[in-house]
Amino acid sequence: MLFLFQHRETNFYNPLMSASATTAEPKTETAIPMINIQIDGEWKQFPKGTRLIEACMQSGSFVPHYCYHPALSSPGNCRMCLIEMGTPKMGPDRTPEIGPDGRPVIAWSPRPAISCAIDISEGMGVRTKSPLVEECRKGVMEFLLINHPLDCPICDKAGECRLQEFSVEYGHDSSRFEDNKVKKPKQVDIGRHIVLDDERCILCSRCIRFMKEVAKDDVLGFVDRGSHTTLTVHPGKRLDSNYSLNTVDICPVGALTSKDFRFKMRVWFLKETKTIDTSCGTGTNIIISSRENKIHRINPRENQAVNSYWMPDSHRLNYTYIHREDRLKAPVVKGASLRWKEAIAATAEALKTHAGAATAIIASGRQTNEELFLTKKLAQILGTELLDIRPRPQEGDGFLVSCDGNPNTRGAQLLGVASTTPGSKLAEIAAGIASGRITSLICIGENPLHAGLTEADLEKLTSFVVIDMLPNGATKFASVILPGSAAAEKRGSMINVNGRLQRLNRALKSPGEARADWEILGNLLKSLGTESASSIEDLFKQMAASIPAFSGLNLGKIGDHGVDLKS
Repeated sequence: MLFLFQHRETNFYNPLMSASATTAEPKTETAIPMINIQIDGEWKQFPKGTRLIEACMQSGSFVPHYCYHPALSSPGNCRMCLIEMGTPKMGPDRTPEIGPDGRPVIAWSPRPAISCAIDISEGMGVRTKSPLVEECRKGVMEFLLINHPLDCPICDKAGECRLQEFSVEYGHDSSRFEDNKVKKPKQVDIGRHIVLDDERCILCSRCIRFMKEVAKDDVLGFVDRGSHTTLTVHPGKRLDSNYSLNTVDICPVGALTSKDFRFKMRVWFLKETKTIDTSCGTGTNIIISSRENKIHRINPRENQAVNSYWMPDSHRLNYTYIHREDRLKAPVVKGASLRWKEAIAATAEALKTHAGAATAIIASGRQTNEELFLTKKLAQILGTELLDIRPRPQEGDGFLVSCDGNPNTRGAQLLGVASTTPGSKLAEIAAGIASGRITSLICIGENPLHAGLTEADLEKLTSFVVIDMLPNGATKFASVILPGSAAAEKRGSMINVNGRLQRLNRALKSPGEARADWEILGNLLKSLGTESASSIEDLFKQMAASIPAFSGLNLGKIGDHGVDLKS
């Protein structure tokens, strides 16, 4: 018996495509058959085409596995996902026999089956916890551990290793293996970011399939046979793809390790923070792992509407600047360090004397929506229309590296800080400073020398206010320096290139007296006579009240996976 339900197709966007290149197709209603299957004695319904292992786990029956990954093909290598399976018992008339409960009677097969490479079918029966299944899993585990080194205490994967976890439940307390273990290559440098320990490899082939099917760089493979099979790179090749570190993420054991994280920290000491990457306009969902206010690694976080399970190496390794020793840590006004209250008051007084056409603001596409909202309000209070962001066009890769190097260009446009052509006012700002018409410049999170200005232009300014986290070639000309925070040190929201509103969460404390830009701007507005929100939640409410696209939303409703503003 087939059941139908109405399913609304969802148009997923290529994470790299710009807004102008994205065209949504009209949504249509399609009928997808629902399949009835019995899992551990209970009948469930799932859409036709669902893999059996997914149906089991969605019903609450976890199936251990190694080679299976939902975004990759299923080779059925590891055999850890064996289950007991049956099909409807057929009567003499070749129709299913119906039991007292009105359901088909299941004819159970005497042999186990792998659940990762089988799609569900009508009337199928599955047992995930039977004695046969338990015995099979213990046998597979014993086989996998025959040649595996007993080096869990020094393995980088300890604490998040699937082999370690499953061995507790399905392994034996002692080994029956009396021969010598097969020795395989250790500490093999196979790429600029990857070290391979073949002794730990369980031949699941996840890394091989990822590089071939997702990264489109088929450089990994197995050589030799039997117990001597090893993972290696193809002759003359290196694992140098910009997506190579995803193989470390999906490796279920400690065979593939990251040079950046290797032997630096035990995973159980790390604090994990769900947030988003700000390296480009894709807005990849990530997890920041930190300890004692220091980032130790960044991993991708699943979001099928943005980045699936993956992220580029260039983005995940782009965090070391946060821990630079030369971070701006205290407010400075005319070369003197001041307390925040005095620095804000002095800045406000300086801005009052240069209001109107004499003031320009260079904002940033790296600011959050909340910070851009306050930046726009500051421009209105000062009476300046010379407000823009610095564009960051770059070469995308057709996958997760966007052509837009700014993570929040769409937010800047929506909030009126940038036009449909970001950066179009920068030339006018430079010309105004050169002519002497503009005497005051506020620069937020950008180096004006990279936005069309020269050192000679900066020397002409009477007032030059910098809000930034790092010194640059322009800060030596600043009359006021207000230390800001990195993206990992603040909360807020951003809109990626495809119009998805996503949430930024705080993983670290800012060093010294540095503050988030929204706090600095809020204090500056208050000193100029305008009330501002005291919390990021209240600030979002103010923004939502005046921006129709945010109506009815708050930071909590954005959730871990964001909200599509186009729907």
